[in-house]
Amino acid sequence: MLTLQPRQRVGHDILLARHGNNISTMRFDRANDRIIAMLDDGSWDSAPNVISPSLEMPETIRSVFRKDWRFLSVACVAMVTVAAVAMGISVEMANHMSTTELQALLVNYPAF
Repeated sequence: MLTLQPRQRVGHDILLARHGNNISTMRFDRANDRIIAMLDDGSWDSAPNVISPSLEMPETIRSVFRKDWRFLSVACVAMVTVAAVAMGISVEMANHMSTTELQALLVNYPAF
């Protein structure tokens, strides 16, 4: 079952356990999926963001879009196409109706 939860970054916890109050700043390195910390003495330390590479993380909205972008794009284009065709048909039907038929349709529409 798909549950969309934010992924927890365990790198923060690892670095806090290692260095405690000696951490000056922390940043997330997206390219390497690591947390990098600058310590009070000017040195750097980093920790991975995964506990185990084989551990399956929960899906996020971003990961679902990244994985299924082709399907979602095709579905979006198909829905826009169906809406455009339906609008075109209704406009053409309205253009080919006489004024009295169109007026009767507009007056009686709320009855349905």
